[in-house]
Amino acid sequence: MQTQFLDHAMPSDPCQVLIAGAGPTGLALALWLARAGVRVRIVERESSPPQTSRAIAVQARTLELYRQLGIADPIIAAGRTLDALNVWVRGHKVAHVPFGDIGRGRSGYPFVLMLAQDQHERLLTAAVEEAGISVQRGVSLTGFSFDDDGVQARLATPDGGSEVCAARYLAGCDGARSIVRHALKIGFPGGTYGHLFYVADLQAAGPGADGQLHIALDDAGFLGAFPLKGTGHVRLIGTVRADAVAAEPSAAGAEGSTLTWDDVDQRLLESVGLRVREMQWFSTYHVHHRVVEHFGQGPVFLLGDAAHIHSPVGGQGMNTGIGDAFNLAWKLAEVLRGRAPASLLDTYEQERRAFARRLVATTDRLFTLATRDGAIARWVRTHAVPPTIARVFSTDRGRQFLFATVSQTRIRYRPSALSHGHAGALHAGDRLPWLDGAADADKNDNYASLGARRWQAHVYGQPKPGIEAVEAACRRRDIPLLKRAWQPSAAEAGFEPGALYLIRPDGYLGFVDPDGGVADALEAYLGRHFFN
Repeated sequence: MQTQFLDHAMPSDPCQVLIAGAGPTGLALALWLARAGVRVRIVERESSPPQTSRAIAVQARTLELYRQLGIADPIIAAGRTLDALNVWVRGHKVAHVPFGDIGRGRSGYPFVLMLAQDQHERLLTAAVEEAGISVQRGVSLTGFSFDDDGVQARLATPDGGSEVCAARYLAGCDGARSIVRHALKIGFPGGTYGHLFYVADLQAAGPGADGQLHIALDDAGFLGAFPLKGTGHVRLIGTVRADAVAAEPSAAGAEGSTLTWDDVDQRLLESVGLRVREMQWFSTYHVHHRVVEHFGQGPVFLLGDAAHIHSPVGGQGMNTGIGDAFNLAWKLAEVLRGRAPASLLDTYEQERRAFARRLVATTDRLFTLATRDGAIARWVRTHAVPPTIARVFSTDRGRQFLFATVSQTRIRYRPSALSHGHAGALHAGDRLPWLDGAADADKNDNYASLGARRWQAHVYGQPKPGIEAVEAACRRRDIPLLKRAWQPSAAEAGFEPGALYLIRPDGYLGFVDPDGGVADALEAYLGRHFFN
């Protein structure tokens, strides 16, 4: 790809990775890379941080990854754990699903955290700056070219000037209207839902502001009331009245719309007993569902909303972007440190696009069910769905399934080129199952060592004959091998006694050997994917 640069623009000091976009995805990428010693530059076209909340759910898998960076605790302290889900139909509560520690035994974070995105970004920005990286606001990426040696990126600066930034890699974390994606001319197929939706932050009172999640369904529309930290602080997502949309020509594009809070169907708020005391922020928007055809080209990558956008069902969007960031970050770090060939980066698209496509398809079906017009759709929404929810999620198994689905702890990369082998129920590409510290002398869970953010090997229970040769192979590659005592929960999680589990820096299984003592098999895997 080529972009014409002005002759007078002089290249700035080179960096290894240039990140365009300082939302949660770009900030998470910058933080991991900075901690890995990678020279990073992160630019953001907006001159000031956002002052309004958008995404609010922080899922367990994101918190597990944040723990590896040492920032999970302040993120949790700033938010609010979700106590329960309530479903209302025509003013009647038809389902109540307790959350609490709904994922107990599956994660060290067995809950859903509610945290407004503006607060979330402030915490991430502080962590990035503590790592020595300054977020450069008011700096816009306007074009770039690349070749085998890297990227030459054109940047517009706040003073009206321009510069060229030389980087080995460019990460496009610049949102749904991504400049990076448009410059690469990568297709972004999908569609847009017909309804116009609104999002609002407010102070409220009543049963719908009790710190629990409330979903209201009726013939005309949909409402979600999400609790945020602080008494009566609620985020609303819902549909704008059809008659108001029809009378508002600019509403078709949402931007520039003159629609206000008065155009919201107040009956849905009344149906959950929500009384508005103060409106803090209100906006309308269209919901899209799209996934890019490719997650990048050459040394340029797409992440977050630049690569996939979908409905707000399940609070998955922001978490998926953060997952993109961590998946790419450790691979970039390995390549830039000379520990792996550049072909390792090919697995980023292979792993993350497959997940994004499944996620968009799933949320599309659920969102369509919740919002579709028509007599049959309304009947299903108001008569069939609520009792099904009540029946399924009244059981421990049903609640565990719900947690596993929304928490993103079920994401796995079995088809990846990096995944080899299996032992019993666990396959390479699966997330390392979480075990508490009951069997550890120091009472550490098996995720404590993941804070090193490096390849490591685990053996659970009595090692197999030949483990000495495996330990020697690990030492040659500077890979720690950790042995943990067997515990009943290990069998429940799918581990096999004595099997060898080689774990990637992001906590997924890369290589699994049921024999556990075959050094040649481990050496062959490492030789295929790494230099040393």
